Amino acid sequence: MKRFKLPRRFQRFVSIHDPIANLFRVPRHDIASAHHRELRDIAMQIWRDIARLQAA
Repeated sequence: MKRFKLPRRFQRFVSIHDPIANLFRVPRHDIASAHHRELRDIAMQIWRDIARLQAA
């Protein structure tokens, strides 16, 4: 929490971070490279959709 000046900002970051980070965490040892790239592309598309909605 050192870099956050207000506890409220820290709480907001933490509440948003986990759901977003889970999009990008894939158990790499369980899947083939091609499938991993496909999952990453899907995650990035979901993120772009979310970011577009937030901007609107």
